[in-house]
Amino acid sequence: MAIEDDDKPRKKVTHEIGQDLSLLSVEELAERIALMNSEIERLQVAATKKRASKDAANSFFKT
Repeated sequence: MAIEDDDKPRKKVTHEIGQDLSLLSVEELAERIALMNSEIERLQVAATKKRASKDAANSFFKT
């Protein structure tokens, strides 16, 4: 008995910067946009935390 495509685990959505987008559907593009938006948010949170840590260290050592 052959395994049907619906039974296979779905491949995790990934994106490579500069990747050819011509073969992607509108739904796949929307998934990639959501993925990239969540990654941008994650990067912004990390940058904010690092900035706060750096500012705290700078103010501690300036006194």
